[in-house]
Amino acid sequence: MGKVNAAWAGDRGEPDAGVRAALAAASGTGDPGAYLTAVAALCGARLLLPIVADGDESGDGPDPGRHAEMSAVLMTSASGARGVLAFTGLDALRAFDPLARPVLCTLDEVAAAAVEAGAEVIVVDVAGPHLLAIEGELIRPLSTGNRLVALEDGWGWLSVAGS
Repeated sequence: MGKVNAAWAGDRGEPDAGVRAALAAASGTGDPGAYLTAVAALCGARLLLPIVADGDESGDGPDPGRHAEMSAVLMTSASGARGVLAFTGLDALRAFDPLARPVLCTLDEVAAAAVEAGAEVIVVDVAGPHLLAIEGELIRPLSTGNRLVALEDGWGWLSVAGS
């Protein structure tokens, strides 16, 4: 995740109401159209990737020279599937882990992190208010900067020339 997007200058971590509404509409319905609408809404949204300290910062452990490093949060399901977490707002991130640090990013950046980590799913707002899991064949095109868009006769991918 490179430079901070200038569009996010002054971002205070508030969720986008339209994105939250799309996630709420898709939550638990099993409706593929609502699910894809929520994913499409996330394609244009600012997300928060949680980063946590990993290691020993105390200086008094077995290796006093070791310092904590920051890493993205991965979850593993009971079936062994790995997931990358993302949040639509600071409130949802804090509900998950009050100590996690937010990194502002886009869905394509989260998807690229998922591909790099070998994760099978992106879990959005795992602690609520409305969880959405992006799985399978959607992750790879998202990771290359493509955006899911609604068409008159279904869904398609929008890509920028050169991406």
